[in-house]
Amino acid sequence: MTSEQRQLRQTVIFLRTSFEAVQHSIAGRLEDPLPCWMDTSMLSMLSRELTRCCQQSKPLFAPAVTEQLYIASQQCELLLKQCPGVLNSAVCYRQLGAIMLPLSSALQQIDTTAKRRWPWQRR
Repeated sequence: MTSEQRQLRQTVIFLRTSFEAVQHSIAGRLEDPLPCWMDTSMLSMLSRELTRCCQQSKPLFAPAVTEQLYIASQQCELLLKQCPGVLNSAVCYRQLGAIMLPLSSALQQIDTTAKRRWPWQRR
């Protein structure tokens, strides 16, 4: 794995962890029917970083990785369009899950490709 690939992988891990932290922060309000008032400035920053990762992944990783990052980016944009105050906490929680799922898939594909690259390493 090149240094650029490692750096981008670390950024994807950061994004996945960040979205997970946001999701956990609203988990206590899942039964609350009131709108979820998420921090849209932080979500906007994460969205910009996710878009940048998607663009940078094209020459570095397989198309399937870029596709998963694109899906996550689109889900994030959808969430941003509905924030703040349009979604209740449960829907917002599920939407964050819809962002994390393709990020996890992209990471799995990156790690699988890296393992295949070194056949002498154990799997």
